[in-house]
Amino acid sequence: WAIVNKMKINPDKSKSASFTKARVRVRIKYYFGDQLIPEVDSVKYLGIIIPSNLNWAVHVKYTLRKAWRALHFVRPILKKGNNTTHLAYTALDRPILEYGSVCWDHYRSQIKALNRVQKRAAKFANNTNKTGGLLYKLSLTYLVYRLCALFKAYTGRRAWGAIGDRLARPCYLSREDHIWKIRTKCQRTDIGKHSFVNTTILNWNQLPADLLRLCLVS
Repeated sequence: WAIVNKMKINPDKSKSASFTKARVRVRIKYYFGDQLIPEVDSVKYLGIIIPSNLNWAVHVKYTLRKAWRALHFVRPILKKGNNTTHLAYTALDRPILEYGSVCWDHYRSQIKALNRVQKRAAKFANNTNKTGGLLYKLSLTYLVYRLCALFKAYTGRRAWGAIGDRLARPCYLSREDHIWKIRTKCQRTDIGKHSFVNTTILNWNQLPADLLRLCLVS
């Protein structure tokens, strides 16, 4: 692979990781030539921490620390209540919370921790104590991001081919279903149940047929 793509690999900067939910793990040793590649429990790829057990708690904690630091940094600006407050929030704090959120998912306790940062920042940025409507708009924004990502996979976009190849049509369509419905798979673990693909498919199947017809046919 490295020869075909004309890439040089530095074994000293390489790590190996095995992703599995098995309680008893089989330790596999990887070598690059004669040099052993050390094994790690998690890897950081494009700013997202991927643990070997596929639990996103470590990445959520990492994101929270960065978001709180950014919020304390811009807090003096947000308290002034001028036109730059919303810009400071959307440019410095909000991207930290949203980065990669389309791909990594979390449980209720982790969602509450992320919402605490959102509430505090939204209060400062909009100079108000009412955050219900603001968080509702943010949740809609996340939903749009997720549906757009699934749309790219469904339409066969090159970067999303790995996900698009696994999408299948259902065996049965009811009168209320649209013709672009995607088959949902029974998941045995919470990681699979709350994964990006599984949860977004449920939202996709609930979209109005006229909306999907407008997007897909046109």
